[in-house]
Amino acid sequence: VQLQASGGGLVQTGGSLRLSCAPSGSILSFNAMGWYRQAPGKQRVLVATISLNDSTYYRDSVKGRFTASRDNAENTVNLQMNSLKPEDTAVYYCVAWPPRTTDPIWGWGTQVTVSS
Repeated sequence: VQLQASGGGLVQTGGSLRLSCAPSGSILSFNAMGWYRQAPGKQRVLVATISLNDSTYYRDSVKGRFTASRDNAENTVNLQMNSLKPEDTAVYYCVAWPPRTTDPIWGWGTQVTVSS
């Protein structure tokens, strides 16, 4: 399974970006999908997840600004990022959890840069 992430880019503070993740298989084959990010010199952290029943998780620093969603018709999982801040600058990685495993599958990262 491969995960193709897209939608990163350069945006000013307060702007918006929408990340998309398209797996080579069906998004319905995963218990959950989500996004990690890694800022320069920092550890990789979990940003958001969305499960098959559409329950979501967000790290505190993005609550109210980021929204994860699934588009079953397009077979994508998306992360709408609003009110972006310079501290959101990072490489964002799409991940997916197959059934009966705690280790996610990792996709290639996409760079998000928020200028002040």
